[in-house]
Amino acid sequence: MTGSSCAAPNLCQSRNAQAQWDKFATKIQEKLRIIVAGGDGTAGWLLGVVSDLKLAHPPPIATVPLGTGNNLPFAFGWGKKNPGTDQHAVESFLRQVKGAKEMKIDSWHLLMRMKIPKGGPLDPIAPLELPHSLHAFGRVSDTNELNMEGFHTFRGGFWNYFSMGMDAEVSYAFHSERKLHPEKFKNQLVNQSTYAKLGCTQGWFSPSLSQNSARNIAQFAKVMIIKNHGDQWEELLLPHSIKSIVCLNLPSFSGGFNPWGTPRRRKHNAFTPPYVDDGHLEVVGFTSAWHGLVLLAPNGHGTRLAQAHRIKFLFHKGAIDQTYMRIDGEPWRQPLPSDDDTVMVEISHLGQVNILATNGCRSKSMHNPSTPTAQEEEGVDSDEETLEAEFRKFGAADTFKLPDEIDISHLS
Repeated sequence: MTGSSCAAPNLCQSRNAQAQWDKFATKIQEKLRIIVAGGDGTAGWLLGVVSDLKLAHPPPIATVPLGTGNNLPFAFGWGKKNPGTDQHAVESFLRQVKGAKEMKIDSWHLLMRMKIPKGGPLDPIAPLELPHSLHAFGRVSDTNELNMEGFHTFRGGFWNYFSMGMDAEVSYAFHSERKLHPEKFKNQLVNQSTYAKLGCTQGWFSPSLSQNSARNIAQFAKVMIIKNHGDQWEELLLPHSIKSIVCLNLPSFSGGFNPWGTPRRRKHNAFTPPYVDDGHLEVVGFTSAWHGLVLLAPNGHGTRLAQAHRIKFLFHKGAIDQTYMRIDGEPWRQPLPSDDDTVMVEISHLGQVNILATNGCRSKSMHNPSTPTAQEEEGVDSDEETLEAEFRKFGAADTFKLPDEIDISHLS
């Protein structure tokens, strides 16, 4: 008989080892951080995968800005440019990841229903027309509870924005060109220059040259919103000049601009400060690319339309045959109803995910809001009545200039 109190030493050792490994695994789970390198579409895909795992403590995610827009990385302080691949740059980035703070951001669910036309195609959207990130947007099965008889039903998710109209059309043209000639799109600067050039050729700057697909949104869509949880649906009346509408969760769109801006508190009492975890989307409209260029001005912004907990788009029959939509940088061409067809898009709150943010984070949490600056509280806010004045400033080099990322030599 030995002095050991364990009747089965091997079993005890095995249990002790298992307990140690469980403790070790718990520590890893507590400290685990995921790094995703790529564009907004890649980051969104990974956020979706982690969400689907439904973990009790999902690991937070840091994003390396390697895409064209890089809105997700920029919103959380990771910049807009590739940080570099040399040893010093990599070590510096890893130190940033280690010291980054966790933030929760809202996830948004997108549901689209299209009535199946009599004698029409079995699938109204060709597979290649859908965003390449299949997780982001995919057709539901016939047994899915979201499916409705007589309709094609699609569902997806996004974390940054949903947009519709001319901005999505330009994005679609860029992605189509990149699919045809991938060898021409291996450099961030070239990509951004090509994007700007397409914005000109698509009629975004010259409405008279635009195609039928880029009509004013009020001509082909009715927008309904629920402002807060528990409210009823109400119609959002759009100005007839709006050609692009953005439903925004993060303060970073189209390469880092904040189209919502910072409303003056005393003048915009109907609006609350925009937070990334408050269960609301900011709804912004643009009339043209010239309107969009107002974002280059201090306190510039688009047309603030609403803050909403849910949003629904109902499309008028026979108005136009198609429009363009985009979720988190992934565009597609959307057929619209004719005769008895029906198309409906609805956006609702889905949950939250964990993101890593640096000290330079632009996003704000309602649980830890940054102290507003004096400029945010009392500063000049370029509202609609001052847009003409802003446009007049385009000739002033000190006021407006192209971003450093754009090489004007590539725009000719």
